Amino acid sequence: MDIMAVREIRAWSETTPLPNTPEVVRGVINMRGAIVPIFDLRARFGMPRTEPTKYNVVIIVSVASRIVGILVDAVSDIITINEDEIRPMPEMEQVSGIGFMEGLITVGERMVGLIGLDRMFSGRMLDAAEGAARPMLAGPSENAGAA
Repeated sequence: MDIMAVREIRAWSETTPLPNTPEVVRGVINMRGAIVPIFDLRARFGMPRTEPTKYNVVIIVSVASRIVGILVDAVSDIITINEDEIRPMPEMEQVSGIGFMEGLITVGERMVGLIGLDRMFSGRMLDAAEGAARPMLAGPSENAGAA
């Protein structure tokens, strides 16, 4: 993903689950007063949900003027590339998650997939994030009857 979209990388901490959200939404966290929805990258790619450990991290990113978190296995490197180093995805039958990839990059002997955040969080995924951060009514306060 483009490093310019990354706002922060945090250690995994439990989220507050929300009802009626897609399987990829782990829940929300309170990040310095902002309610941030956390998405599970494995689940977004059609894989089983992540069973978080102390090694997992959450990448906080800005997508379409919204802040969301992505639960990932780890962050190992930050690499600098030129546009001409990005190779197109090979043509193949549409597989879950491959539509989020903007291309492939060769780094030494390995291939690295470039995730397109705008592709990954289009339409209903950002709507799920918006619903997660929507204010809700609270119950009566302790001082409700005091005058």
